[in-house]
Amino acid sequence: MNYKVPFVNYQLQYQNLKKEIDKAIRGVLSQGDLILRSDVEKFENNIASFLGVKFAVGVNSCTDALYLSLRAAGIGQHDDEVITVAHTPFPTVEAIVHCGAKPILVDVGEDFNMDITEFEKAITPKTKAIIPVHLNGRMCNMEGLMEIAKSHNLIVIEDAAQALGAAFNGKKAGSFGLTGNFSFYPAKILGGFGDGGLVVTNDQDIAETIRILRDHGQKTKTEIIYYGVNSRLDNLQAAILNVKLKYLPQWIQKRREIANLYYQGFSSLISIEAIKLPPRSDKRFFDVYQNYILRVPKRDALFQFLKEKEVETLIKDPIPLHQQIVLGLSGFHLPYTEQLAKEIISLPLYPELTNEQIEYVISCIREFYAP
Repeated sequence: MNYKVPFVNYQLQYQNLKKEIDKAIRGVLSQGDLILRSDVEKFENNIASFLGVKFAVGVNSCTDALYLSLRAAGIGQHDDEVITVAHTPFPTVEAIVHCGAKPILVDVGEDFNMDITEFEKAITPKTKAIIPVHLNGRMCNMEGLMEIAKSHNLIVIEDAAQALGAAFNGKKAGSFGLTGNFSFYPAKILGGFGDGGLVVTNDQDIAETIRILRDHGQKTKTEIIYYGVNSRLDNLQAAILNVKLKYLPQWIQKRREIANLYYQGFSSLISIEAIKLPPRSDKRFFDVYQNYILRVPKRDALFQFLKEKEVETLIKDPIPLHQQIVLGLSGFHLPYTEQLAKEIISLPLYPELTNEQIEYVISCIREFYAP
């Protein structure tokens, strides 16, 4: 189906950067630089500088980044527990299980991120780590979270897949914990033309361990020191990401401008309590709006109405993770997470949106909720 307002527009972003991207691709292919070559190293250095961290390690995906972070931190032995949330894409929990640990799920708050009061209640003698998820481009309350984690000697592994460039009190997502973990899936703020991920850290030993783990546990071509995995950031993707990284600050600014237009456009609906808007940036939170999420009554009907109006939206996680029967996570009581699953809808938000498209989305939603 062709939409007047698609949820993402990969083709348009490519056309806007076609000359630079094609040049980067030709450079990689003509030189035969395919696996862990200079483009990967350049990207790792560039993004470490952007995030204000010492080390960055390119991997296959954010899922692998989380898994390798947990392994490098020694998590997954002696019935280790790792606290995170159910209101998150499945890979967060998947990584915990694959490293051999037990996920402990807690509820979220009004900002869709971990409720730190619930986090503290969930700590047991078996708790070894916490994975805060910076969802939708907004960071968790890292001041309170880090204080609790430090007092209980817990390792913090940040899931920042949706928060590249976001900040809390001026410090960027991914730079608080032992590691920060990012995704370069095409729909992300900084997206490649396939899968890709990144681990960042200020710990040299952790960085070196992950570099070895990502390449089959090989310290050198002849010395294997771990059972590792094949999880290398593709050199071709790194070359593309190096082109796009130059535009990241202006893309973030554009996302914030579009979000502000949505806030203004939906202000009249707040007054009649038809919808709830996401929290706004303030002195502490610098949000990058990976997603613009509405909480609405009659969500499924609105989704269908917008589809008929040729506006593509997304309903994420309509079944919370702890209610996915096959996962065996049903023992958690998460009422707020369950309520969100019935109400949230994601609107189109990306730098290539035109003002006309934004106004059209706003007018359609106003029409649906008109008295």
